[in-house]
Amino acid sequence: MKGANASTPAGFILLGFSDQPHLEMLLLLVVSIISILTLMGNTAIILLSYFNPKLHTPMYFFLSNLSFLDLCFTTSVVPQMLWNLKGPDKTISYTGCVIQLYVALGLGSTECVLLTVMAYDRFNAICRPLHYGVIMHPKLLQQLAALAWISGFVESTVQTILVFQLPLCSHHMVDDFTCEEPALIKIACVDTTFLENELSIASVLYVVIPLGLILASYGCIVRSVLRIKSTEGRRKAFGTCGSHLIVVVLFFGTIISIYIQPKSKYTQNYSKFLTLFYTVVTPSLNPLIYTLRNKEAKWALRRLVGRDSS
Repeated sequence: MKGANASTPAGFILLGFSDQPHLEMLLLLVVSIISILTLMGNTAIILLSYFNPKLHTPMYFFLSNLSFLDLCFTTSVVPQMLWNLKGPDKTISYTGCVIQLYVALGLGSTECVLLTVMAYDRFNAICRPLHYGVIMHPKLLQQLAALAWISGFVESTVQTILVFQLPLCSHHMVDDFTCEEPALIKIACVDTTFLENELSIASVLYVVIPLGLILASYGCIVRSVLRIKSTEGRRKAFGTCGSHLIVVVLFFGTIISIYIQPKSKYTQNYSKFLTLFYTVVTPSLNPLIYTLRNKEAKWALRRLVGRDSS
């Protein structure tokens, strides 16, 4: 217990790349630009889905939830990150760190469940097309969305309480850009085996199982699509799922690298870049992926900005 501080700390120091000031200046510019694009892109998706009647479908209902989630994620994490990148002050208050961890974990867990729900939607659209409208009725959509949000923040509540009950080392230096759970566990001055085991269980419940359900859904989708005789039909069917599958690979690939892969496999700087990708880049890619790969979204976007001559 030597070096531990049982009292509540005044705050934490988020080290990030504080030993590389030139890299921080570059990251400040890049993160600022990507954050603006994230806000614009996800806001556009929400507006498109709300104002265009042709996009009042289950897929765009869940996509709007995903875009709102990404907006929340960006506005809750990036401002503190930009503040730390712009100068020597790398501190975050104790309360700020608790809130940041709680919100980030809640939104991350919600996205895991939400992407699973979106895979279920695509499964019904392609494997049960005649019953799709009956199965995916408005009440079920609201229930599934509520399930994603509530389950995500229930998990976050448990994790946050457990993390901040740990006695922390007196230096309070978090070797990351944000108050990430793995980084906070490292500065605990007690045996963290129980919490690490609990985190492993949470990873199974919110990462491994959802990913397994998504892969099972796509296994059924591929089998159904291969039964379609026309090439155009197959292309259209795969096209409706391609965007979602790309988002799944990007999101779950990064989450697995941060929370499940053995930590000794990566250097600490590599882990920080994964955190940057997960918190900054991924939310900006979702609207880009969905709009570029979807004709309906591109058409609605042209209508929204007044470029459709018709």
